Amino acid sequence: MGFRSLRVINDDRIAPGAGFPTHGHRDMEILTYVLSGAVEHKDSLGTGSVIRPGEVQVMSAGTGITHSEFNHSDTEDLHLLQIWIVPNQQGLTPRYEQKVFPLEEKQGKLRLIAAKDGRDGAVTIHQDVDLYGAVLESGDVIKYHVPSTRYAWLQIAQGVANLNGEELRAGDGVQVNGAEDLEITTNIKAEILLFDLG
Repeated sequence: MGFRSLRVINDDRIAPGAGFPTHGHRDMEILTYVLSGAVEHKDSLGTGSVIRPGEVQVMSAGTGITHSEFNHSDTEDLHLLQIWIVPNQQGLTPRYEQKVFPLEEKQGKLRLIAAKDGRDGAVTIHQDVDLYGAVLESGDVIKYHVPSTRYAWLQIAQGVANLNGEELRAGDGVQVNGAEDLEITTNIKAEILLFDLG
C-alpha cells in the first residue's frame, strides 16, 4: 500500500459528462493534477472550482469532507492524476488550495508544486514531501540528487522519458531508496512528477 507517505497515484480518464458523485474522505492529503480537459469540483465546505491543465489543487480532508468531481465538458475527455499522501497528523481542519503553474515554469526544469512549507509559491501539504513537475522536450536534461536520508518516486505522467538511460512510458513509476543521482531526458516529449519523500 504505497511508498513512504505516498499512498496512491490514480491515473483517471473520465468521459464527457461523467465523474465521481459525492463521496467522503478523511485524514488524507489529496492532490489533483490535470493533464488534459477540465475537472469540476464541489464539496461540503461550499467550495466549487474548475481545475485545468497547469493548475494543482490540494484538499486536506482532515476531520472529514465530502466532494464530487465531474468532467466539466460535454465533449472533451478528461485525463488527471489524483495523488493521495498520508498526512503527518490526523484530525486536521479540512482545507483547499489551488494554484496555477504556467508551462514556462516547468519547461525543461523542475518546478516545485507542493511542499510542507508552501515555499516558492507551491501549494502546502501536511507532510514532509516536495513534489516537482516538469515538461521535457527532446534535448532537455534534468538532474536531481536524492540524499541518503531521503527517498524519491518518479512518475511519468505523459510521453516517454529516460531515467539514467532506462526508458519509461506514461504510467510508469520508479522508486528510489536512498542516495542516487538521477538524470532524466527524453527523445520526444514527456511530463513528469518527481516526489522527494522523507
